[in-house]
Amino acid sequence: MVVAAAARQAGRVITLTGQDSTPAGLPTAPPAQDGPAAGGPAPAPVAARRPAGARGLPGEPRLALGWALLAAVAGGLALTAAFPPIGAWPLAPLGPALLVLALQGRSLRASFAVGLLFGLALFIPLLSWLINLAWYAWAALAIAEAVIFAVLTVGQRVLLTLRAWPVAVAGWWVAAEALRDRWPYAFPWGRLAMSQAGAPTVPWTAIGGAPLLSFLLALAGCTFAWLLLAPGPAGRIRRRLVPGLAFAGAAGLVLAGGLLPVDPVPAGGPTATVAAIQGNVPHARNLPSLLRATTVTTNHAAATEKLAAEVRAGARPAPDLVIWPENSTDLDPRLYPPVYASIAGAVHAIDRPVLVGEVLRNPLRNAGQLWTPDHGPGPVYVKRELVPFGEYIPFRGLLSHITSLVALQPQNFTAGRRAVVFHVGRIRLGDVICYEVGFDGLVSSEVTAGANLLAVQTNDATFEVDGQLGESLQQLAMARIRAVESDRAVVVASTTGVSAIIAPDGTLVARTGTWRQAILESRVPLLSTVTLADHLGAVPEYLITGLTAAAFCWAVYCWAAARRRARGGPGPAAQPHAGPIATDA
Repeated sequence: MVVAAAARQAGRVITLTGQDSTPAGLPTAPPAQDGPAAGGPAPAPVAARRPAGARGLPGEPRLALGWALLAAVAGGLALTAAFPPIGAWPLAPLGPALLVLALQGRSLRASFAVGLLFGLALFIPLLSWLINLAWYAWAALAIAEAVIFAVLTVGQRVLLTLRAWPVAVAGWWVAAEALRDRWPYAFPWGRLAMSQAGAPTVPWTAIGGAPLLSFLLALAGCTFAWLLLAPGPAGRIRRRLVPGLAFAGAAGLVLAGGLLPVDPVPAGGPTATVAAIQGNVPHARNLPSLLRATTVTTNHAAATEKLAAEVRAGARPAPDLVIWPENSTDLDPRLYPPVYASIAGAVHAIDRPVLVGEVLRNPLRNAGQLWTPDHGPGPVYVKRELVPFGEYIPFRGLLSHITSLVALQPQNFTAGRRAVVFHVGRIRLGDVICYEVGFDGLVSSEVTAGANLLAVQTNDATFEVDGQLGESLQQLAMARIRAVESDRAVVVASTTGVSAIIAPDGTLVARTGTWRQAILESRVPLLSTVTLADHLGAVPEYLITGLTAAAFCWAVYCWAAARRRARGGPGPAAQPHAGPIATDA
């Protein structure tokens, strides 16, 4: 319906490539002098003037404001549907496409409104699992992310005035994701690339990481919007040829990821048998914290002892390594002897090293600690990227004057500072904890430090109480993408599910359901190759973001030059006619 409305409202014939387009609402040339020049014909009305050969998006909006706002909502919902639990990955480019349709010809004020509605339509359903924590946490985070998105969307509107706007706007998506990953607090949910687990597009992450895949998806969406905004019947074929070819090329390029030679597992290479323990936790909100904590540890110890009994009976192979999830114990084993004894008993029963998720005190840390039958607790990895409002309160001093809710997290966790690789025989295990799987640099740092196997320890129980699986499946999708990006097998261990063992090509070797005790075990390859993405690190993201920032500066410069010309002031005569953008709706 929105696309049909765009077609019905198409007005004059304007080509869509070449020099920068004139934003809506302001003149494309300096105002004409009153009356005709001596001996010359009367000038055309200013609003109808367009520089000879000027091309780009039409200056007048193709959609009425109401339809544009509806398109923004549809775009946000389409992008949400690309992520789990729906997981309709082909819809991901439709989000950027509909956002361009909604922004085309809009003023800055209207562009903010468009971005706000798109952001709300994206983040409210995407983060609905947060209602299990608190409704106000869900509302606050979704609204905050939508407002940040709306502010950034004004920048996209400026980029739409450029000749190469499809490329510039694709870069905008990478830059916007990079900013949201870092400021004002780190939150990597909603990245285009993370919607693509299991899609043929994913191998691009092994080339340039998640930023490259986000760029290619956005480029496909932008060229699709370009095709939809092409002029109407007059000269339809000729004028739609270039945007049509651009869309075909961009879509074909992103889908060509399935043809990339993702590193095959070499025959005869080293392997190891790993086990993931999902001990389960009490399915309730109001259990006393001490009972809940001791029950969680007891459940994981019991599941490990069950695995040990099956190994002794010959029903399962003996694992080389066992992985427990995040928060397997919320009580520091050094301070609670019964917890220490329970973990040590399970480690001795299986007679193999066990990576245990722990909350350590003095200082407060979220950690993974390797226990061995001979030496007990050993090396520790401390979570480096903490969850805002979950493990620390951003702007605590300021917020404490506004709300008493900061008391819900009275003490901030202390973040770790470095990657840690655990040595277990031939295994070199790199660990990330829960939320950290969403951050490019944290996962790649484990690989570049020497890891040949990756673990993701997670605790999703809080977000699954009402039966929602959004958070668990979104995080699992990220882990699958990381497996391809770094060419490593990944073991996901969760307290309540979903736990999984993932092959280096991103396929699921094994997975569990939720709210049940389960044991996963599989033989996985131990690979030492380093993908181009891990070699490059953050370079693709920095490069795309830097070029997008330069494009934005150029667009603003052209805007300022056109504004000076419109006011009759001096301005470079050779500048493209990318006049100022109106500030009214």
